[in-house]
Amino acid sequence: MYNATITVLEHLAVEGSAAQRGDAIYTFKAMMSFDFVFILHVMKELMGITDKLCQALQQKSQDILNAMCLVSSTKTLIQKLRDFGWDSHFEKVKSFCNTLKIPIPDMSASFADLIRSRRQMDSVTVEHHYRVDLFNAIIDYQLKELNNRFSEQTTELLVLSAALNPNDAFKSYNADDIYNLVEKFYPSDFSTQEKTQLEYELQHDEFDVLKDVNFQMLSTVGELCQKLVKSGKSNSYPLIDRMLRLVLTLPVSTATTERAFSAMKIIKTRLRNMEDDFLKDYMIVYIEDEITEKFTSNEIVDEFKCIQSRRVHF
Repeated sequence: MYNATITVLEHLAVEGSAAQRGDAIYTFKAMMSFDFVFILHVMKELMGITDKLCQALQQKSQDILNAMCLVSSTKTLIQKLRDFGWDSHFEKVKSFCNTLKIPIPDMSASFADLIRSRRQMDSVTVEHHYRVDLFNAIIDYQLKELNNRFSEQTTELLVLSAALNPNDAFKSYNADDIYNLVEKFYPSDFSTQEKTQLEYELQHDEFDVLKDVNFQMLSTVGELCQKLVKSGKSNSYPLIDRMLRLVLTLPVSTATTERAFSAMKIIKTRLRNMEDDFLKDYMIVYIEDEITEKFTSNEIVDEFKCIQSRRVHF
């Protein structure tokens, strides 16, 4: 991809219009610099490590335990890159630059352009700038973002919530984890007496719901909650039902939010502005197209007609 881009820029620098030639020459010089190649390789390494996690979090339905394992492995690999990845990374950058004949700066030289005091300027080397101010700084920022989004408390919450997952015939079910989930994260939603009752509900649930063949083919917490209601077992296990509903409010994935912002860019433009209520309704129809396909135009007209009496005949 890099070589193809360089080829196109070289062509535009010769054959393009006056404005294109100027932009192409400037971009070509930037892309053929050591700084650009160095940062490009850092981003390639980081995006390669985080790709699996990003793809997993984009899925509508995600196994919580698998997601948390990916978070843990991603953090570990990024930290490993920071601690031990400099030498191999720098060798890749040098090899790339040598292939394309891009000048490589002397790493032992003084980095005169670094913004520091005069007394410190001479002691800062080019290697220090690229290793500490760029390589380590970029990786530290990525780790900070992951730690902010997936703190230890958040990770523990999601891992404990996975004990309610009915997938693979309740393979992840653990009564102790469910009770700890209530104790640590939902203490105000259950009274002391209800916590005691929950222990016994979990014991009965293990021999009732978990053994019921009608519950063996479920794969998500949402399906389990619906099945409890349909079977009437939510009346027998009201505290477990409450626990399931609380877990269902956890935002495990950002896919729906990102789809909404992407849809808004298409629907709401400078030339097509609209009120908030109408925009909200329009976006629901646009985003949830799987649901809207189930409705026909006649059904919508009939529903609109039934809202109130109208002078116009439909």
